Amino acid sequence: MHDIMIRGGLVYDGLDPVPQQLDIAIKDGLIQAMAANLTADAKVVISADGAIVAPAWVDIHTHYDGQVTWDSEMNPSASHGVGTIVMGNCGVGFAPVPKGGEQDLIDLMEGVEDIPGSALHEGMPWGAWETYGEYLDLLETKTYALDISSLIAHGAVRNFVMGARGRANEAATQDDLNAMSDIVEQALRDGAVGFSTSRILGHRSITGDPVPGTFANEIEVLAIARAMKRAGAGVFQLIPSSTLGSGREGFEEHTALSDEIDLIAKLSRESGRAATFTLFQVDDWHDQWQLALKQVKDHNAAGAQIFPQVGSRPTGLVFSLSTYHPWMLKPTYLKFKDLPLAVLREKLKTPEIRAALLTEANDTRGVAPGSMTFGIAHAELNHAQIFELTGSSSYEPTAEEAFAHRAAAQGQEPAEYLLDYLLATPDAMAIMFFTNYSEYNLDAVRAMQMDEVTVTGLSDAGAHVSLIFDAVNPTYQLTYWGRDRSRGEVLELGHLIHRGTYRNAQLFGFTDRGHLAPGKRADINVIDFEGLQLGPLEVRQDLPAGGKRLMQGATGYWATIINGVVTRRFDNDTGARPGRLIRGGTAGGQ
Repeated sequence: MHDIMIRGGLVYDGLDPVPQQLDIAIKDGLIQAMAANLTADAKVVISADGAIVAPAWVDIHTHYDGQVTWDSEMNPSASHGVGTIVMGNCGVGFAPVPKGGEQDLIDLMEGVEDIPGSALHEGMPWGAWETYGEYLDLLETKTYALDISSLIAHGAVRNFVMGARGRANEAATQDDLNAMSDIVEQALRDGAVGFSTSRILGHRSITGDPVPGTFANEIEVLAIARAMKRAGAGVFQLIPSSTLGSGREGFEEHTALSDEIDLIAKLSRESGRAATFTLFQVDDWHDQWQLALKQVKDHNAAGAQIFPQVGSRPTGLVFSLSTYHPWMLKPTYLKFKDLPLAVLREKLKTPEIRAALLTEANDTRGVAPGSMTFGIAHAELNHAQIFELTGSSSYEPTAEEAFAHRAAAQGQEPAEYLLDYLLATPDAMAIMFFTNYSEYNLDAVRAMQMDEVTVTGLSDAGAHVSLIFDAVNPTYQLTYWGRDRSRGEVLELGHLIHRGTYRNAQLFGFTDRGHLAPGKRADINVIDFEGLQLGPLEVRQDLPAGGKRLMQGATGYWATIINGVVTRRFDNDTGARPGRLIRGGTAGGQ
């Protein structure tokens, strides 16, 4: 008798773009049979009549490095059908860590990824590990609603070996290089699925310092590449300089994107490993992404293995009175910030207080220069890219919907319009796009998603918890790109599923998943495709130490099965925790 039988679903297997009406029999965590009208019995039968059946999503860009030590449900990802995550991206992580030295790594993570330092302090069992291998050993004792895997992060390695010199981005000595490469090689042998680094100036610690590794020279990154070659494992993940543009006066990026791609190609060829880097359309140069893709293809033809990682929609910063907004450091706001939200709103609406908010300078006393509060309060707002945000937003509004246009139509300054909008209702939210929307449509995103050399990622799940919520991307891809888009062509469902499952799994060597076939892992979603919807946006105060995070669930996931066990049923957590740590090479080999 089988453990589970899924009957009557339209099966997208992750590889073949053409679906088939099949039953799926599952036993001992594996798919045993797939055929029409299977007659075998099962302990649990899931009717998929009217639903699509697909592999669980493989999310290759997350930041759950802290959350995995205190949480087992793994939201927001679990609510969106994710079955496997890769964390440790962007050069920030929590191992190795010197004894008593966790504050420096917390400062990095809080500054770069906007995860509250208080939650990381209180939630993580500091002292339970020092080496990267010991960190994985700790995670291996835990169970989850999905499978987890981890990259070893450049920032943590540099901090461990070089201390304050590493955090100050001083050049590494030969002894430093030897120690760092040895740590990375051992981490890969212990189960890291790759190595990550960030080279972009916008990634800074809570103290305002660039992430360790930002200015690492070619000698240093090639030493890491050779460590990967010796280990024969791992993916090299990078945030290259200039991927978000050339910077601004006084904060210019240190290297052109084209030169960074040349370096990435050299790293891939030297290591013999795949490399993936973030790629966007940005306002500085609307067509740079096209040139970058051509450059990557030329390098790949010469022996490199580069896979630009692209998103599903514009990246945007969320503003609300409950989270971040531009007036957080105005002296008048600071007087009233601790009032209940309803009282605060009414207070800020009074003419004299409203006028003060719009004219006062920021009071930065006691505010960490690398904090998101400092950053948002000092941000140069692009009101031509600020839009209303609701749970049903398409992420493809017209230019006329931008707050700059609306303000002009009402004879207001854009900053006034934004403030009045956020004060109007208790749950009002706005979003300022800063990637992938230079032409006020998503045609560039579609082209990147269609390109044969790219992979889909950049959800940042587990990070930017009150500012960005792209962890919903798997569901957004299906609902908007697969069904609802009206301002241009959609994407074929089979194509979307392939990229979010099989293609991502193959990149990281997870060859036992991402493809529905006999003998493969039973990591499966049963989805009411026609009824699938993103839920309302809400601010929850459920992190350790009372930390806040912005969340958005989904309705329409009839079942999520991980390792042959039902973890979610009709959008609710079942409490089952079959997910485990994946060590590099143990999920089918890298």
